Amino acid sequence: MAHIDLEAFRERVRAMAFERGTPDQVALWREDVADARANLVIEDMTPSNDDDAMFSIMLDEGVPPSLMASIILGLYEPGSSPPAA
Repeated sequence: MAHIDLEAFRERVRAMAFERGTPDQVALWREDVADARANLVIEDMTPSNDDDAMFSIMLDEGVPPSLMASIILGLYEPGSSPPAA
């Protein structure tokens, strides 16, 4: 994955319109993301620090897991300019 300016990413996610999770939901999602990350490590596909930071930002902003992949893919759509460092 290309290097991304994490603060620009945070601002972009913060400005998006979607129904944010409650603190209780986000706590459960954090556990799910941690489990998924552990499975990736077991499969020798350890996420980079930037990958971990992106998911942390999305959880901080209350992004439901069902939207996370779409947000990441949206960074790389033709015509979009990903927040680069």
